[in-house]
Amino acid sequence: MLDFINGIVSDIESDGIVIETSGIGFKVFTPNPYVFKEGETSKVYLYNQIREDEYSLYGFKTKEERSLFLKLINVKGLGPKIAMPILAGGNVVGIIDAIDRENILYLQKFPKVGEKLARQIILDLKGKLVSKEENTPINNELVEVLESLGYKKPDINRVVKEVDSSLSIEMQIKEALKLLVR
Repeated sequence: MLDFINGIVSDIESDGIVIETSGIGFKVFTPNPYVFKEGETSKVYLYNQIREDEYSLYGFKTKEERSLFLKLINVKGLGPKIAMPILAGGNVVGIIDAIDRENILYLQKFPKVGEKLARQIILDLKGKLVSKEENTPINNELVEVLESLGYKKPDINRVVKEVDSSLSIEMQIKEALKLLVR
């Protein structure tokens, strides 16, 4: 399997880019081709799909974006042609948050995602996605205390980001519990 390609973006099209490396131009479908600049050298993380009648490359600006794409295409009824617009219309953190909060309306705003598919996405992926794009330091001691009290990981992750880490651990726990009760 191909992991990434590093080359010059020679063409930008509505559904992807052409990236040239070693004299070969590779057509790579991307969620948002306009994040790339024509003539610039770019590193593109790849997923290659090989089917009976098709060989396609899908490219992503970050590993996290590719990871979310791979999780999405494993959802029953959701292939690359539906996953790409989801990634184009939302950011990784927002999509993961919508799934963890069971926000069906957010997921339904994407093309070809109805209520049934939105529920399937949530059923298959809730609690299984973690974004490395969130740069918030997490207090492991606070997480352990909240887990021991029986709270679920997605709820804990949502709340821990909002708690002031400069407080004492006792005050952090109190603040987290207030947020969890809401």
